[in-house]
Amino acid sequence: MTKIAIVTDSTAYLTKEQAAENNITVVPIPVILDGTVYDEGVDITPAEFYAKLKTAKTFPSTSQPPLGEMIKLYENLRNEGYDQIISIHLANTISGFQQTLRTAVGELDGVTVTVYDSQITVMLMGWLALEAAKMAKAGKSVQEIIARLDDLRSTIDEYFIVNDIQNLVRGGRLSNAAGFVAGMLRIKPLLTFDPETNKIVAIEKIRSLKKAYARAEELFSQALAKTDYPVRGLIIHANDPEAAEAWKKDLEAKFPGIEFDISFFGPVIGAHLGEKAIALAWMKDFTKA
Repeated sequence: MTKIAIVTDSTAYLTKEQAAENNITVVPIPVILDGTVYDEGVDITPAEFYAKLKTAKTFPSTSQPPLGEMIKLYENLRNEGYDQIISIHLANTISGFQQTLRTAVGELDGVTVTVYDSQITVMLMGWLALEAAKMAKAGKSVQEIIARLDDLRSTIDEYFIVNDIQNLVRGGRLSNAAGFVAGMLRIKPLLTFDPETNKIVAIEKIRSLKKAYARAEELFSQALAKTDYPVRGLIIHANDPEAAEAWKKDLEAKFPGIEFDISFFGPVIGAHLGEKAIALAWMKDFTKA
């Protein structure tokens, strides 16, 4: 019988309990701040990161986990009796990590590694990993799991509101930066993953945070009107739990019947979005459909 292991990276922002209970291996992504390298989720907490960010002398940056450590991880899983591994990682449009893995895993003996592009990151990717783990435990095949992930992935949508676009521009993560950089001090840009290119794009310049929230809600409402399946909502914040809780309460009142969860942007994603960024995201409710 095929034994399937599920691997993801730290930007899924799963809790240690979620990872352990679902037998998911989480690979830490390094973040570099003032020349010091921290493994996300291991060496630095989100609160510690954002505190350090306030006094940092340089912009933070991120790196890829060492390839040798990834190969060793896969080999260890093989030695534990796994013959298939599904490795789910952050979008290849914001990191070259997947490409690095794909180049290397073909040389592994005794185990087949499927590198899966979540086309996203954060807890949305975490939800994909949780569903994959549940299916693996139920004895589903790699093909069945990938088909399910593809279906769920196609329903993901999100809108990010950031206070400062400079980190994204400096890191090269904003594909249409021209035209959005000038005069950003009093503007709250609304960002999303472009459905065609899957790159992060700024779609609208909005004059206030209140209007940015309202616009995100309007776009969410329009998306709901076109769906024929149950949806699960997610509010994601960068070190601003109070704002997330307040928005969750507001959304629950406006969209009764939809369950909203709260998650966070940890150090690796926060390095690019900056503190106080917030997002409204959603996908098909994998617990119901």
